[in-house]
This record gives sequence, C-alpha cells and structure tokens, in this order.
Amino acid sequence: MVLVRMLAATVNPADINTIQGVYAVKPPLPSIPGNEGVGEVTEVGSEVGGNIKPGCRVIPRLNAWGTWRTHALAQYTDLIKIPSDVDLAMAATIAVNPGTAYRMLKDFVPLSTEDVVIQNGANSAVGQAVIQIAAALGLRTINVVRDRPEISELKQKLKNIGATVVVTEGELRKSEEVSALPKPTLALNCVSGRSGTEVLRQLASKGVMVTYGGMSRQPVTVPVGSLIFTDVALRGFWMTRWNKEHYNHPKRQQMLDDLFELVRCNKLKPPEHSFVPFDSYLEAIKNAMPKDGMLGKKQILVF
Repeated sequence: MVLVRMLAATVNPADINTIQGVYAVKPPLPSIPGNEGVGEVTEVGSEVGGNIKPGCRVIPRLNAWGTWRTHALAQYTDLIKIPSDVDLAMAATIAVNPGTAYRMLKDFVPLSTEDVVIQNGANSAVGQAVIQIAAALGLRTINVVRDRPEISELKQKLKNIGATVVVTEGELRKSEEVSALPKPTLALNCVSGRSGTEVLRQLASKGVMVTYGGMSRQPVTVPVGSLIFTDVALRGFWMTRWNKEHYNHPKRQQMLDDLFELVRCNKLKPPEHSFVPFDSYLEAIKNAMPKDGMLGKKQILVF
C-alpha cells in the first residue's frame, strides 16, 4: 500500500454531475468525489514495487478514485508516477482535459501537417488543450466560441496559444477566414444542439465529428444532406471509458509522456484557473458550475 498526501485536485463539471447522480459513473455510497488531481507519496509498504517511492508525485490511474481528500491509502498499481518538476496546476489538470484533446486528435482521423480541425467550446479547458496540441502537431484550427462582451479579448487570447481562426457561432457561416481554409476533416463537439449542427456542416466529405459533451443540453441534430451527400460520420468519446479500456496499456503512458514533453517545451499550458483552499470547497463547486452555458476559470482545490 501507498500513503499519498494530496496536493491539488480539480473540480470538473463531471464531478458535480456525479454528485448530482446524473453522470454515467455512479460510484457506490459512501463515496469521495474527485476524478483528477496530483498527490505526493509519503510512505510505501514493503510490498510496493516499481518506481513509486516517498517524494514521488502521482496521479490516479482509476476514475472516481476520490481526489477531494487530504490523504489517501492506495494500491501502488492504482497510481501513475509523473514528473516532479511540473507546475502544480499542470500536474493537477493533465489527465482529463489534455488527455481528451490528445486522444480525439490521434484516434479518429489520420491527420497530417496543415490539415484543419474545427471545434466548438474552444475556450473550454479541452478546447484550449486542442488548440495547443494541434499547433504543436502542425495542424490548423477553426475555433468557435459563444459571443460575449469581451469577445475581442477572448479571440486574441486563443490566438496567442496557437488558434488559427477564432469565430463566434454567428460568424461561422460567413467568415472569410474560415472559407479561406480547406474544409476540416475532423470536428470536435462539446456543445451539441445548434452549435454542433453548424460545426458539422463545415466538414469535408467523409469527415468525422466527435462528440464529447453536451453543454447546451440539446441533442445532436444531423442534416440529412450531411449524411447522404457529404457522408459524414458521427462518433463519441469519453475519457473514462478510454482509461478503463487502457488501464495499464502502453498507449496511456505514451500519451502522458507526450503531454509532459509539450509542457517542458512550453507548448502546453494549463487553462485559466483559481487555486481554492480545500476548506472553501463549496466556493469551488459553485464557481465550477456553468453559468449561462459557459464555464469560467478551472477550479483547483489545494490542500
């Protein structure tokens, strides 16, 4: 067994949905919330093998492991050692959002340099990771966001981290910047509803749209013409399922190695975030809930 002192843990919408009982994961009660976080190993049992030792930083291999606690006792096989020199916010947020972005860019469409990817919810934590990873791979991105008073500042912020084009949902169809690019072969949808439909319309022939969220709480509606004349394909992605299917698979370690290499090269940074003392967890939960369909800063509990 391994004793872990938690350092930081994220508060993600999926954590809140799990508490509400509306998420696909329903852990047996009593249950400790929290899917994602980073801790430091303080003690190890005599039977512990591998490279996990006191002082190592670790993240959970399991979903619904329960990161919202000061300490945890775990099997060493349920932990993944990570580099100890990584920024605390990056270490705490590496698994879910950058992992989702990485897998969607790698697993659905064979992409090569200069190919185009389109996504909605581009200012979300996953969206920001998509922009940065895509830029590191030499891909171009069309990034769709909801209109808001500070839209110019948001557009510039996303371009500063590697976005090729940033448009609002209302600008998408008439944007000259969008029409000047080749049709995207991959679309990433976390909003669904009308936004998902508009993104789908932009796909090239035989393009693929991957849905990984439904922030609008509306279904994905597919134009018949997109199916018949463009022959698009619709897929879904859930990081929890992927992790379960690749619990101890080399692909998982390779993904983390690649992501941490991007971090070291300053090509992948954490999303805007706020550190919140664990005692103020109710504040973090409140601030992590979507407001008017939009998410604010990533909330990170610190212990």
